[in-house]
Amino acid sequence: MTREEFIEELSKLNITLTEEQLAKLDKFYQLLITWNNKINLTTITKKEDVYLKHFYDSLTLVKAVDLTKIKTLCDVGTGAGFPGIVLKIVFPNIDITLLDALEKRVIYLNDIIKKLDLKKIRALHERGEFHKTKYDLVTARAVANFDKLVTYTMPLVKKDGLMVAMKGDLSKENLPKKYKILQIIEFKLPKENSTRSLVVMTNK
Repeated sequence: MTREEFIEELSKLNITLTEEQLAKLDKFYQLLITWNNKINLTTITKKEDVYLKHFYDSLTLVKAVDLTKIKTLCDVGTGAGFPGIVLKIVFPNIDITLLDALEKRVIYLNDIIKKLDLKKIRALHERGEFHKTKYDLVTARAVANFDKLVTYTMPLVKKDGLMVAMKGDLSKENLPKKYKILQIIEFKLPKENSTRSLVVMTNK
């Protein structure tokens, strides 16, 4: 996905980026690759692939939630910072907490936050099941199967808040019965046509 294709596909999601936001995404890519040579963050390193499979994919969350109305968000098992860092760049209104169980990834994430001069965002070396704060929206992208995922994420959701699991093909997944599923949105990624799923849940 070229820069132009990225901008065009985002317009279909009603997202328009400023030059500053585009520059921060480009710098994020450069920092990601630099850090990836030190620690294992992603096997996807080609710029066009990162823009499609990480940057664009992170922003498909808008298919499920109006992010302009979200005040607080927790990205559980954020890994290399997807979707959390990308969401912070594009939706600076959201106060974001990134959780990851691997300390060296948290060091990387805080370096990204500092070098991109991002505000109201922090990365914590903590597992979701031990975190105590509650949020308007909790996300998890390709973290675990649903049996484990709900134990990491649902306790962090405020009353009337949402959890969105960002998944691939759901055909081999067992959907949780303990919590209410409000919506399942399935779609194809542009260009490569791989299946993506957003499972929207609440703890009401």
